[in-house]
Amino acid sequence: MVKSESYQKGAAKMKELFGAEPQPGMMQEDFLNMTVEHLFGEVWTRPGLELKERSMITVTTLTVLARDRELKTHLRGALNAGISREKITEMMIHLAHYAGWPIAVNGLRVARELFDELDGKKR
Repeated sequence: MVKSESYQKGAAKMKELFGAEPQPGMMQEDFLNMTVEHLFGEVWTRPGLELKERSMITVTTLTVLARDRELKTHLRGALNAGISREKITEMMIHLAHYAGWPIAVNGLRVARELFDELDGKKR
């Protein structure tokens, strides 16, 4: 099956951010196609914001919404986009004052889990 131009752009953006193109089985097929084509192929590729900026916005939003699983995925993407661990920590500290202390504590916990995982530390 030939994929649309938006899908191809989205798959490339996902590879840039996450290190891999979307694969069957990641999520329900129709939803995966919409995610790749629309979210990553049309939204994430729009002019006006750099990849790092979009990544920072996404990480802060997922932190505030306490979407831990997606946050962990996008924290990995933020690192791939060149956002340092120190900046991620600083983002969480900044969020404490605007979104609440428990939100920042949770965000820092998720980040620490990912950092430990990447460093090969057992939890």
